[in-house]
Amino acid sequence: MDPLLIPFGFGVGFLVGMTGMGGGSLMTPLLILVFGTSPVTAVGSDITYAAVTKSVGGWRHLRLETVNLGLSFWLAVGSVPAAIAGVWVIEWLHDRYGNSLDDIVLTMLAIALIVVGTIVLGRALFSNGLHLRERERFVLTRRHKTAAVVIGASTGFVIGLTSAGSGTLIAVFLIAYYRLVPKHVVGTDVFHAAVLLSAAAIAHVVAGNVDFSLVGAILIGSLPGVWIGSHLITRLPTGVLRTALGVVMIGASLALFDKADLELIYAVAIVLAVALLAFIGARALGSRARATRATPVEP
Repeated sequence: MDPLLIPFGFGVGFLVGMTGMGGGSLMTPLLILVFGTSPVTAVGSDITYAAVTKSVGGWRHLRLETVNLGLSFWLAVGSVPAAIAGVWVIEWLHDRYGNSLDDIVLTMLAIALIVVGTIVLGRALFSNGLHLRERERFVLTRRHKTAAVVIGASTGFVIGLTSAGSGTLIAVFLIAYYRLVPKHVVGTDVFHAAVLLSAAAIAHVVAGNVDFSLVGAILIGSLPGVWIGSHLITRLPTGVLRTALGVVMIGASLALFDKADLELIYAVAIVLAVALLAFIGARALGSRARATRATPVEP
């Protein structure tokens, strides 16, 4: 066990406590780039550590009644089997390509980091312009349930493959599509992530992709980091931290592209393409926000 994992775990946990995001998006590339962990083991170990921390947080939010259990259930209907499928795909690729799988996983992780980093930057820079009518509770219609299953399946598969985005990706939909108030966004997101990551962690443990010494060292640092960060959330500028977090994620993605021996020009092209898609998505969300202000809130 490398003792440096403890302060790194503390730093990542602090950022998660402050911003509610960035756990897998930062820890997995750190394990690969700084500690030389193989990509598949880094993904499996990170998901296992995150499952423990999110389970603690999910139980806390459940006690505080900030979890929309119905929405969490339908998200999990899609995300849990999709995440297990993502782990199976990694194992299938490993059996087929052996050690050459590392470059494939690095590239997938880098692309996921660009997407998550761009979303984080978008939330930090443009969220004030999305004045949605927020609500604590609403009746789940068939449309809501179907959307939850689709959202859960698409994000769950990515998380099973890369471990990145379990908090960020779902939170964006909870804000923009379901229009939940912030405390219910965090509570529902954390509770669902606990269910999703627990299933993915079990699959990675069965597949032999988890280094428990890594998991233990990260938890020693991350648990107090999350606790301190969550208590300082009202005293430090969260928007600035989110902006820095997004920039770090995109920078880490470029480093992962380089480690995967992808030409820099192609890496930059991917970053620009994702940024363009994110801009188009932000415009669409802005249009939805204006339409929402003109219509009554659903019960």
